[in-house]
Amino acid sequence: MRTDDDEVTAFVRASHSRLLRVAFLLCGDVDHAEDLVQTALAKTIVAWPRLDRAEGVDAYVQRILVNVYLSARRRRSWWERPFAHMVEEPARDAYAAVEQRDWLRRALDRLPARQRAAVVLRFHQDLSEQATADVLGCSVGTVKSLSSRGLRTLRQQADDKEAASRRDGITEEGVRYA
Repeated sequence: MRTDDDEVTAFVRASHSRLLRVAFLLCGDVDHAEDLVQTALAKTIVAWPRLDRAEGVDAYVQRILVNVYLSARRRRSWWERPFAHMVEEPARDAYAAVEQRDWLRRALDRLPARQRAAVVLRFHQDLSEQATADVLGCSVGTVKSLSSRGLRTLRQQADDKEAASRRDGITEEGVRYA
């Protein structure tokens, strides 16, 4: 029993930050991401004795994480937002990398849940189409379709952002020109 406890502790320590990054990309909110990871890890710990650790627990945890995210999106409470979040716009950051990450997070927020999950798993986690299909519990064709639609939407949003910047007279570096 003590060996299982040590294995679980080592696994949680080794995978927590990676799972938190994935969860944040899925849901776009640090607090919700922490809740998703906590729930996924709790479900994994309950199932620990029957898991085949030779095949790896990572795929199991990723699938749990995505399933928890998708089921949370289906619940009405997911859409409830504090009023301040709808009104406040964050201050523009002077650092381009921070601004790009913020834009990507917002663009991902606009994708439907399954498209977002497919894009994050395929392109952030660098999973194969088959591995993504396994995590999402769908066919490879569905993963291709979800990824394609998600990327098309992200590209359109990028084009719209660039056109708006040109229209407003702002260069890529954030400098206004006359």
